[in-house]
Amino acid sequence: MALDTLLIEILADPIDKGALLYFADESLLLNPRTSTAYAVNDGIPVLLPDEARTVDAAELERLMGKRDSAVETGQGPAG
Repeated sequence: MALDTLLIEILADPIDKGALLYFADESLLLNPRTSTAYAVNDGIPVLLPDEARTVDAAELERLMGKRDSAVETGQGPAG
């Protein structure tokens, strides 16, 4: 289940408060600045720092290689 569009507009990293990249095909939210990944379970983002995982350099490179398919969060409503 994908994240709701309105939720995507307001989501931010709980640690640095910056935007995240949402990879719907992997049910994953990524903070590329800190190499931190958060799971999305059944359309619910798990933004608990204790539940986050650090992605290694190879995975970060792989994910950033498909950045065009990701949606950036925290952009607010269009218009």
